[in-house]
Amino acid sequence: MDIGQDVKNNNDILRDYGPGAFVVEIDKIAEINNNYRTALWTGKYIQLTLMSIKPNESIGLEMHPDTDQIIFIVKGKGMVKMGDTQENMTFESNVFEDCAIFVPAGKWHNVMNTGRVPMKIYTVYAPPHHPHGTIQTNPSDIEKEMY
Repeated sequence: MDIGQDVKNNNDILRDYGPGAFVVEIDKIAEINNNYRTALWTGKYIQLTLMSIKPNESIGLEMHPDTDQIIFIVKGKGMVKMGDTQENMTFESNVFEDCAIFVPAGKWHNVMNTGRVPMKIYTVYAPPHHPHGTIQTNPSDIEKEMY
């Protein structure tokens, strides 16, 4: 499916298209996502999710022991912190549109929105980290499989 030219300003098209062939204008689809997390494509070895982080909020401190992650900032600005333990966050950097954040498996990390508008991001997990079809409207939602 190719929705690259058909992105509308609504969430009707936000769902998990994996593991089939798929083409999308990723920046456009990331900008219309208003959910905290939406799995857009889940395959056997890789997954792409969309995230919308409200001002003064964050993705939450987390660590994935067996999953590498790349976080791409589409809109907004913030701060990323990483470290070997929750108490030892030794890496810190400002992030903004067009930045890519590489998070190795086993590294504690958090991305905070320091701007005034929702931070729009997409993130790639290898291997997949969330169940196929995951949609979380806000950070406190339990992951829901929508299929």
